[in-house]
Amino acid sequence: MRHTPAIGPFPDKASSSLQVRLFARLREEAGWGERRWPLPAAGVSTPLDIWRQLKLNGQGTLPAGVRVAINQQFAPPDQPLQPGDELAFLPPISGG
Repeated sequence: MRHTPAIGPFPDKASSSLQVRLFARLREEAGWGERRWPLPAAGVSTPLDIWRQLKLNGQGTLPAGVRVAINQQFAPPDQPLQPGDELAFLPPISGG
């Protein structure tokens, strides 16, 4: 069983971060599957903002079929993120 460090409240909002997880082809394209990601000290960040920072597909929008989950619940790409959140990008899964 893999140990995942606890993610909790952060005392200094300037250094706040969240956990970003990528799956399947997104993980392969980025070369990593899980990484702590900083949140800006001012303003609101959304999953779409983080996607743009990742620069995976060279687009400012999510590719068709890619789903966003915040704290293991599907969410819209414009939902505000909070320090300590877990953000996951999930590509469509094919198979039969």
